[in-house]
Amino acid sequence: MSSPMSASNFLKVLKDEGLTVVQVGDWRTHNRNHKGPWGPVHGVMIHHTVTKGTARTVEICRDGYSGLPGPLCHGVIAKDGRVHLVGYGRANHAGLGDDDVLRAVIAETGLPADNEANTDGNRHFYGFECENLGDGKDPWPAVQLEAVEKAAAAVCRFHHWDAPSVIGHLEWQPGKVDPRGFSMTGMRTRIHDRLK
Repeated sequence: MSSPMSASNFLKVLKDEGLTVVQVGDWRTHNRNHKGPWGPVHGVMIHHTVTKGTARTVEICRDGYSGLPGPLCHGVIAKDGRVHLVGYGRANHAGLGDDDVLRAVIAETGLPADNEANTDGNRHFYGFECENLGDGKDPWPAVQLEAVEKAAAAVCRFHHWDAPSVIGHLEWQPGKVDPRGFSMTGMRTRIHDRLK
């Protein structure tokens, strides 16, 4: 069981991993903590945004939209590899997911099928939204994929987790498809190799 790292440590570990970080407004205190607890944290969740244009993507992820207030993640990973920090604490990114998947993440074992939506993921996962249309055609630049790898590894390194603690939204919540356009299995291999 891990308590969330401080916002200052979050910023530090991302920079220490070699990422270019953009701090957006009051990100350190912008959260949904009034809706429920943040932590214990058990893993990192990767998403795609279904948006185009970094400025608009960051704005949506920070502020949310009708029916889903922001922040919608902790960091937005842009096409150019920069990580825009938009919130810290509980964020509206994971929603309800499968308790069996959460147990597998905690145990760092193979993931079962996500066939239930009975567990609050916003409490337990750091979330990174990645700028991509999510149509399977929008490219994933190498620099962006490297930033996904580095961001997830940075959080894992701090908490002494390995790559099985990193999942895609599609592995957590039935019906979700993100991130679409690269393999989470392949990304976990990259993260594992980085953590060696």
